[in-house]
Amino acid sequence: MQTIEEVQQEIVEEFLDYEDWMDRYQLLIDLGQEQQPLPEQYKKESNLIEGCQSRVWLQADFQEDGTIHFQAESDALIVKGLVMLLIRVLDNRTPDEILNADLHFIEDIGLREHLSPTRSNGLLAMVKQMRLYALAFKNLPA
Repeated sequence: MQTIEEVQQEIVEEFLDYEDWMDRYQLLIDLGQEQQPLPEQYKKESNLIEGCQSRVWLQADFQEDGTIHFQAESDALIVKGLVMLLIRVLDNRTPDEILNADLHFIEDIGLREHLSPTRSNGLLAMVKQMRLYALAFKNLPA
């Protein structure tokens, strides 16, 4: 399995293949369209991420091997792509790996300066929620 760093480097390289930001947005939309739909039972109020302008549901399950499996869905195409990037980097990682990850790919591909302030805040809210799940699972009694 690739490290978090290797996955981030792969994402950066994919985005740097496109110089034009319209092409990068299209790549995000394409990533979002590849996403598996979230099972209906997880589309509940308690899974909605606060701070996102669009609706984003995030389901986290602690697995027997000590890793966290994330599933998500959004009603906005670009946001779907953003959440898919986060899942690609953080899915099936241990709580410590998630909590210690420096998610520099967000800066490296220029997302922060090319997203609207509300989308940028939503992206930060998604990262925060994933880290909160990691913290909660880390502190589960053995």
